[in-house]
Amino acid sequence: MDPDPLAACEITLNTTLTDEERRRFQNPATIRRILASSKTIAVVGLSSDRQKASHFVATYLQAAGYRIIPVNPRGGTVLGEAVYPDLASVPVPLDLVVVFRRGQETLRVADQAIAAGVPRIWFQLRIPVMEAAERAVAAGLEVVMDKCIKMEHGRFDGTLAWAGMNTEIVSARKAKRK
Repeated sequence: MDPDPLAACEITLNTTLTDEERRRFQNPATIRRILASSKTIAVVGLSSDRQKASHFVATYLQAAGYRIIPVNPRGGTVLGEAVYPDLASVPVPLDLVVVFRRGQETLRVADQAIAAGVPRIWFQLRIPVMEAAERAVAAGLEVVMDKCIKMEHGRFDGTLAWAGMNTEIVSARKAKRK
């Protein structure tokens, strides 16, 4: 894969995607555009359990200024927001759907995102589901797959290095605060 001029380093984290699939579904320019243009994010599979990845990723995104809409059939309230059973039930326009569901459930989530008119879908790290991604692309959605949105946000925001991770993105500029 040719290096991307926007990123000095490609963090692959043992992805199972081929080079071509990485070009299509892990493009740094697409990731930056999605992070910059999304304001309201539905997190499908958001758990109220603070130990679950979905919870701490959503907490991080909320602290970074995004509005988080929890989607989980269990209902209730998470992170101060009402939980909706599915994407069709969400009463506000969504900019992005982040998926924390098992592989076999992602096709249903992709179909819901398409039906709801959501322009972007992000299949979290270790959720490479080609059929769901291809269906979303065919419907015109931007798709990121097998990447962690928290890590990508931190990498491009400059805060991932604060945790000791070498992002290999060198800059003398301070990260902009929201």
